[in-house]
Amino acid sequence: MANPNQLKLHSKKAYICNVTKAEELFHEIAANIPDAKEGKMFGALCFKAPNGKAAAMFWKEYMVFKLEADALTEVLALDGAKLFDPMGGRPMGGWVQLSYDYKKLWLKYAEKAMEKVRLIKVK
Repeated sequence: MANPNQLKLHSKKAYICNVTKAEELFHEIAANIPDAKEGKMFGALCFKAPNGKAAAMFWKEYMVFKLEADALTEVLALDGAKLFDPMGGRPMGGWVQLSYDYKKLWLKYAEKAMEKVRLIKVK
């Protein structure tokens, strides 16, 4: 796992544009995960595995991760973490959102999410 204190900077754009510290961290994490490609999912920033499957996204100052059951349970035990439910009433299976308060854990769970989605076979 990469050391969150030694992340490469995504680009100089983050310092020119008006982005939050949380969004800047999202871009730095995406830039530090091998084979991650930034894109969009439901209009939100995300990064995907080479198979095109989204591993994590940035939504309303939260980082949202697609995780295996054990990691999902681990994150949900954190105060304020919850299943990702952007529409209200229909949580997305396997997706969990974690606030910027837990920014030191974002890289760890982003890597776990990428490990999971890399294994998804595309038809």
